[in-house]
Amino acid sequence: MDSGSLVNSTTTFGGRYTHTAQALHWVTAALMFVILPIAWVMVNMPTTAQFRGLLFTLHKSVGLTIVVLVAVRIAWRAKHPVPPLEVGLARWEKAAAKASHWMLYVVLVGMPISGYLLDAAGGYSISYFGLFSVPLLPKSAALSSVATWVHVAVGQWLVYTFIFLHVAASVWHISVRRDGVLDRMLPTQEPRRG
Repeated sequence: MDSGSLVNSTTTFGGRYTHTAQALHWVTAALMFVILPIAWVMVNMPTTAQFRGLLFTLHKSVGLTIVVLVAVRIAWRAKHPVPPLEVGLARWEKAAAKASHWMLYVVLVGMPISGYLLDAAGGYSISYFGLFSVPLLPKSAALSSVATWVHVAVGQWLVYTFIFLHVAASVWHISVRRDGVLDRMLPTQEPRRG
């Protein structure tokens, strides 16, 4: 398909997400690309490394920020439905897009909650960017152990999987299909003059 045959995403896909939904999406995406490298570095540092504690605080703080943003995003979405994918996608593609979006929400809520539980029930302090301490739970080795398994053994791989699928689908729509799906999550572009 050549560039002259690009479809108009505004009419083909029923419009764009609201500016608020767009902002929440891109801020959450940016934070995901911050939190993952922090996690990789902090768990591979020696326990005596100078900045290890700072990285753990940043990781926890960004995770708590993400879960709040996702909660706001879900609440916003309940009041402002997603613009429909009216034309151009098969029924299975629409179902796959919807399922993968909701699984991404589940993972983006589940990871911070499991991270909170592994620390809060494990007796580890949780500081939000050094501004205040997040309340802990009664110490429970069993709860902390289960939360650690969810967060480390399962959750991180689900995060990688669904972020990869989301990015891969975006690249597919941009470079292969060239159907304007990504435009739904971008601000309206003013036409160039002259």
